[in-house]
Amino acid sequence: MRSLTDPSLLERIRRAARQEQFLDVVPAEVATARFHVAIDLAPLPAEAVPLAAALGRVVAVPVAAAADAPPFDRASMDGFALRAADTLGATEAAPRRLRMNAELLACGVAPGIAVAPGTATAIATGGVIPRGADAVVMVEHTEAEEGPEGPVVLVRRPAVAGQAVAYAGSDIARGETVLRAGTLVTSREIGMLAAAGLATVPVVRRPGVAILSTGDELVAPGQPLPTGGIYDSNAAILAAAVTEHGGEPLPLGIFRDDEATLEAALRQALDQADLVVMSGGTSKGAGDVSHRILSRLPPPGVLVHGVALKPGKPLCLGAVGRTPVVVLPGFPTSAVFTFQEFAVPVIRALAGLPAREEAVAEARLAVRTPSEAGRTEYVMVSLAEDPAGGLAAWPLGKGSGSVTAFSQADGFFAIDAAEQGAAAGTPLQVRLIGGAHRLPELTIIGSHCTGLDAILDILAAEGTRARSLAVGSLGGLAAAKRGECDLAPAHLLDPASGAYNTPFLAPGLRLVPGWRRVQGVLFRPGDARFEGLDGPAAVRRGAADPDLLLVNRNAGSGTRILLDGLLGGARPPGYANQPKSHNAVAAAVSQGRADWGVAIAAVAGAYGLGFAPLADEHYDFFLPEARQDRPAVRAFLSALASAEGRARLAALGFTPA
Repeated sequence: MRSLTDPSLLERIRRAARQEQFLDVVPAEVATARFHVAIDLAPLPAEAVPLAAALGRVVAVPVAAAADAPPFDRASMDGFALRAADTLGATEAAPRRLRMNAELLACGVAPGIAVAPGTATAIATGGVIPRGADAVVMVEHTEAEEGPEGPVVLVRRPAVAGQAVAYAGSDIARGETVLRAGTLVTSREIGMLAAAGLATVPVVRRPGVAILSTGDELVAPGQPLPTGGIYDSNAAILAAAVTEHGGEPLPLGIFRDDEATLEAALRQALDQADLVVMSGGTSKGAGDVSHRILSRLPPPGVLVHGVALKPGKPLCLGAVGRTPVVVLPGFPTSAVFTFQEFAVPVIRALAGLPAREEAVAEARLAVRTPSEAGRTEYVMVSLAEDPAGGLAAWPLGKGSGSVTAFSQADGFFAIDAAEQGAAAGTPLQVRLIGGAHRLPELTIIGSHCTGLDAILDILAAEGTRARSLAVGSLGGLAAAKRGECDLAPAHLLDPASGAYNTPFLAPGLRLVPGWRRVQGVLFRPGDARFEGLDGPAAVRRGAADPDLLLVNRNAGSGTRILLDGLLGGARPPGYANQPKSHNAVAAAVSQGRADWGVAIAAVAGAYGLGFAPLADEHYDFFLPEARQDRPAVRAFLSALASAEGRARLAALGFTPA
């Protein structure tokens, strides 16, 4: 840990206090134009690679055939090679009799006997046409017999010259251009190149993309994670994306927020890469060093530092000479989004690949989505079928720090910089991530539980694709009422009756029993303020002691409704801290950022926390009756009732209904 007497740390804090920054926020279009003018977007020079390594590459220069294909005149069916003139007038009743030559021309056999007038040679498909023959008659139109002069073949149909003969060079001629520059090599092109006698192909060199991760908090995956540390997921994501778009990733590792060290790493990257991508160090805080380093390197240096986007505002674009440098924000969603928007077009251009094909889907926004005016906001969404047969777009509700947002999203839509949000029902143009999408067979919207994951794992093994969107019990119930999902898991307690879920049923819905799970108060083991108390007493203690800090749950969740009922209107310290999952509650208590919260017993056990039981709650499913006969719904209900499903739930500490 650094001391406040550390001069470098003090200087960084002073810079932050002065709000030193170079942000000159520009629209995305302006940023792209500045960037592209300063760099070279022409495809990289050619390199020759073996055919096996050419898949997915782009042909750099026209490629000519080294040999004819086929390399000789060959038969295109089994039969007899002969002279067409010898078969004139042949019929079933009056076949033409031809003496059979004493050889069989199988594939790879060189002919040794010329076909003279009145003779024929047996030949297999692909066999070399012998000298003198100009046609092949299929074996089904012939009959062999033994004649006085030896074996003969009776030809019952006339042939024409060239019949069933593939002439040398008729497919590919030696010297013919078989692939033009800019062609993407697929398995089809590889087959054609091999047929044309080519063992290598000149392709555009893959651009080398150096990836530097910056940040004192970063830890390589697999290493012990200290307090305040996070695993470096960006490097892995970016390296895979580089490969996806035709580049060669060059991961250089993690570098601390030290200017001298980072400058040396950047110079090394510029020496060996065609594009440098730095992840982190672009914000206006004390850790912002990347753009200062870039500004000291040879021109043009910093081209853009700040783009009117959300996520991705602190993006920095620059160049050293003609080598592009992209400094991405550190948060995963911001990093991946800005990489896709600003780095991917450069990688594809250098690799000779065409621009990405943007697929768009028409949808309507499922719920109101607020936005910050002043910059264009891109909202990640998952798509689900709506009752009218169209698509509903559900915002993922995850911030720029989310690692999963891109993997779980079908696409995204833009909220204009002049708007402060988008209303539910707004028609949208959703830009699809990864091209055309395929909706899952099963859409589940509502409360999340690890037991639900266990049941969906069974479905996945059976080939049923499902999507679960965690929006809380009330949000799921509303979606079920609108017919926007197949199932809505919930654990809603009715304070008046003390019953779970049943009082919330509405016309058109039925309730499918799920499982029972225990909710309770979580606290750190050994905390004498909670040890020995039952759940209700633990809540009373937490609410009464101003020194105890609560970690709450989000409005609309079943856990929040349960806790609000127990608090009776009290708002203890920490009440406004409202994460959206049981795990987040457990992590806050485990790490000492809160002293107590409410979550399920299984999560308490996973985090090694104390647990005071509150309620044996019912985790059930609201099912729109209009969807109950869908095959995926029936598959889910079957998995839920199966011996395997019940065993998995029991292993997690749940009691199947």
